[in-house]
This record gives sequence, C-alpha cells and structure tokens, in this order.
Amino acid sequence: MIILYQKILNYLKSILKFRFVDFSWIKKSKFIELSSIDVSEDPVRPELDINWRTSHNRKIYGLEYNNQIEGIMCLAFTKDVPHSVKELDLMSRLAVYEQNADTIIAYTVWSRKKGAGRKIMEEALKYGEEMGYKRIVTLSPLTPMATHYHIRNGAKLLGHNPTTQNFEYKIQ
Repeated sequence: MIILYQKILNYLKSILKFRFVDFSWIKKSKFIELSSIDVSEDPVRPELDINWRTSHNRKIYGLEYNNQIEGIMCLAFTKDVPHSVKELDLMSRLAVYEQNADTIIAYTVWSRKKGAGRKIMEEALKYGEEMGYKRIVTLSPLTPMATHYHIRNGAKLLGHNPTTQNFEYKIQ
C-alpha cells in the first residue's frame, strides 16, 4: 500500500513540475527585414558571410518580439530550384540580371525560441503571396532535423541532391 501511495505521490509531483510553453508571444511577433545578423549563430550555413546573404537581392528576415529576434530566415530569389549553394548563388545573380525571379529559396532557417521556426515560415509564405511569387522552396541540409521540420510544417519533398534536399511549400 505504501509503494502505491509513493507512486501516486511521485506522479502528482511530476505533473506539478511540468511546464507549459507559453506561445502567446507568437501572435504579437513581427516579420521584419534585417540588415545584419551574427552569421556564426547560423546552424545551417555559418560559412556564408553577411555580404553574400545581402548581395544580389538576397534578404534576411527575422521574427521580432519585444525588441528580440526569435527566429531568422535567409532568402534568395530565383527562376528555378537550385541543388547546391553554388547553384543558388548563380541562379540568384541571374534572376537579378534578368529580373525574372518567381521562386523564393529559403536556404537557412533557425529559431531562438520554441515556435519561432513555424511562425517565421508562415510569415514567409504570406510574404511570398503578397509579393506575387509562385513558389517557396528550401535548400535544406540532409539532416533528420531539417526533414522533420519541413514535413511537420506542411512542405512536400521535391528531391534529394548530393549535399542538400529541396522541399516546397504551397503558396495559397
């Protein structure tokens, strides 16, 4: 009887210790363009410097809440789907020259707060729709974390490449 009582007590203690994550901040966050970030924080492509990320019409966006950036997304604009960072560079340069970009390429996404990754992708989809782009495609690393993130957020796998994978998000 004492053992059962102890188990029930331990169970109740574990419930009381359980912390619920507060997501109320998400509705108050803003999708803003950033002019600079600390690229060493980027878990996906820290080797791409700030000049690369902001040249040839490439952009950096953040999810801001209470003057803090909770999520970051780097975007390039192309006419086709790149399979490597080198192709991304060439395609985004060409799209600027020809002024024909119709595809947003999300080549790095990371969050500093739970829920920020999903929210920044939702905001990027709204941005793509408002700006008249046809597609949002990723240039993601070949990791389970990236795969699960994109599938969980509603993306469809387009294909695997030697060093990357592409997922497509549907713009309404």
